Amino acid sequence: MYAIIETGGKQYKVVSGQEVEIEKLDAAPGADVLFESVLAVIKEDGASYGTPYVKGASVSAEVVSDGKAKKVLVFKQLPRKSSRKSRGHRQPFTRIKIKEIRSGGQ
Repeated sequence: MYAIIETGGKQYKVVSGQEVEIEKLDAAPGADVLFESVLAVIKEDGASYGTPYVKGASVSAEVVSDGKAKKVLVFKQLPRKSSRKSRGHRQPFTRIKIKEIRSGGQ
């Protein structure tokens, strides 16, 4: 059984026991979080799809840690000029461990 959740403007496929890196959450490590914006729940005997969310479905998880992703380099150079710009960015993330997937009443 797996679910597709939406958080931070992105969608993630999650399975119980899996660790996932998602967009940064304002939660301390060790805290429990509940995702109620579940787009789909797929089980062995069928699937439930939401419009846009599945009613009554939720995914509970525990915050494992916070961190930053690898650096993304942005390099700009104008042709035939000695103009160069190099910048970097490290996107913050939160690593969570999925505890339980509750399917809705559909």
